[in-house]
Amino acid sequence: MNRKTLVLPAAAVLLAPLLAACGGAEDGRAIVVGTTDQFIATEDAPAPLDPAFAYDTGTWNILRQTVQTLLHVPRGGGEPVPEAAQSCGFSDKASESYRCKLRSGLTFADGTPVTAQDVKYSVERVLKIKSDNGTAALLAGIDTVETKGTDEVVFHLKSPDATFPYKLSTPVAGILSKDKYPAGELRDGFDVDGSGPYTMKVEREGDKAARFVFTRNPKYKGDIVPRNEKVELRAFADAGAMGAALESADIDMMARSLSQKQIRELTETPKERIRVTEVPGLEIRYLGFNTKAPSVKEKAVRQAMAAVVDRGALVNGVYGPTAEPLYSLIPSSITGHATPFYDAYGDSDTARAAKILKDAGVGTPVKVTLNYTTDHYGSETAEEFETLKKQLVASGLFDATTRGAEWSTFRPAQKRGDYAVYGLGWFPDYPDPDNYIAPFLDSDNFLNTPYVNDVVRDQLIPRSRRQADRTAASPVYAQIQKIVAEDVPVLPLWQGKQYVAARDDLTGVEYALNTSSDLLLWELGRGTA
Repeated sequence: MNRKTLVLPAAAVLLAPLLAACGGAEDGRAIVVGTTDQFIATEDAPAPLDPAFAYDTGTWNILRQTVQTLLHVPRGGGEPVPEAAQSCGFSDKASESYRCKLRSGLTFADGTPVTAQDVKYSVERVLKIKSDNGTAALLAGIDTVETKGTDEVVFHLKSPDATFPYKLSTPVAGILSKDKYPAGELRDGFDVDGSGPYTMKVEREGDKAARFVFTRNPKYKGDIVPRNEKVELRAFADAGAMGAALESADIDMMARSLSQKQIRELTETPKERIRVTEVPGLEIRYLGFNTKAPSVKEKAVRQAMAAVVDRGALVNGVYGPTAEPLYSLIPSSITGHATPFYDAYGDSDTARAAKILKDAGVGTPVKVTLNYTTDHYGSETAEEFETLKKQLVASGLFDATTRGAEWSTFRPAQKRGDYAVYGLGWFPDYPDPDNYIAPFLDSDNFLNTPYVNDVVRDQLIPRSRRQADRTAASPVYAQIQKIVAEDVPVLPLWQGKQYVAARDDLTGVEYALNTSSDLLLWELGRGTA
């Protein structure tokens, strides 16, 4: 079978589970996966892997291997299914009471029993700590947590929420032991303890974690079936170094993140024993605004930027076929998607932007600094922001500059409100339109933004969550997206595709990265059909 194509034929997808099962024979070597995610413990973020703080794709990819959740999203997507739980479901028609019964015989990796009280403790701990990273917002809809015996837990919600099962499938709802995680404070460093499919050891280099070694947990009981005994996740400074390691067979797979240049080269001129696979992706990129900052406090400035930006030129010039323009917070493959930014501002419409500023009495050129992270989203980020700067300057309406910083500096500064304009990406916690709206517009949101719209927060978001049929919520999301396009607290730029490159003796590659960019390392095996 030719596995060097971008998109697998349907037959190949159907055969993949069989190949993973019959061709996953272990030869004793750990499977090594490369990533450009950086794992750093700093004064501003001393506890990067504590589930009460961790809220980025890289750290969640560590936690998903080690910390068990009541539910998880199954291979191929769909609604969450029981994982640590034996069964879960709403016990009322209003979707306000959610009940889970634990599997029998669950233990943490050290042999301590996992009980309903541990679930209650873990969830209440997240809400009590309420870190400034926005993590607790995912569980903020919980009113109380009740336990019944040692194996049953009931979540009583403040209001109906059909998306709640998805939230319980994220690492923020990971089950922890009170002996390892203190109730009122974060656990510093890189150590992680849980009841997940793997135990973990970390190799540090100063304040950085250079590699994580995951070993199959013999005490694990859950819905996941690991296809290997050991996996190593190794951090690289950039995609080029990671690619060189793949070519020399020092690593078996690279998933996050391949550069656009690598993808093009590996697909146009395939290398021996390396295959590239496109997998569904739901990543978005956007500009965020501190709406209290003097340079962008005036709504007309943000609207004018929305009119000036040429997404098509940006995508074609920097990312090529690996991305496409985005005119809403909700990407095109998610229910509820619309194009309100295109409807309101078009693309690269300088005349419209000039009129917006003139009508608002804003003098030009408006001075703005575009802030971005140099080491979190891939090597093209600097080029992307240079392109945005040139577009703004070319309009004659803006005096724009760019400024880059490492993620360990960038993210704390962004949360503090140090940046008037900043670039971020979003990989969904779960594939539902709610997760492209609430993290930006709800209380205690991920951005820590000063922007508040009471109608969105207090009426429209709660209304959207009442719909068990998520397509029925589309009219509500259309209203929200129009409000976002009018106020421009964020400016959507593009949505991306995902690619994985791997040695040809690795099986399960098609399933090792899901639509939310979660690494499912248990899917990987080694062998041939």
